[in-house]
Amino acid sequence: MMRGPLPDELTRFILTSIASIPHLEAILLMRNEDSSAWDGKRVAQRLYIGEKTADDLLSSLHAAGFLAIAASGTEQYCYQPVSDELRAMVDQLAEAYSTNLMDVTHLVHSKTSTRAQQFADAFKWRKEP
Repeated sequence: MMRGPLPDELTRFILTSIASIPHLEAILLMRNEDSSAWDGKRVAQRLYIGEKTADDLLSSLHAAGFLAIAASGTEQYCYQPVSDELRAMVDQLAEAYSTNLMDVTHLVHSKTSTRAQQFADAFKWRKEP
């Protein structure tokens, strides 16, 4: 059971690989039901998000190597990380999310708020010298 601060390797993984809480929850949901095929409609219903958002989420998780296409010619996916290392990191993430929910969610949210702040800072009015 993971308690205390998140390990550096997991923190790095979250910051570089987890785009949002819906991404994280989709990965963990599909991991927990890894024998199932998932499409945008099913993910949308389970995560209470729009179907288009769910479709985009699944596509990005597939591109990142978390998911495989369930059957050729379909838009259904299954949890199948591209490497044992990625699978192990997701297992570690699942454990951390179940025991350190606040730390994990704050880390994901801080990443997105940092990006938003950096974007906003790029458009700040500056006085000319």
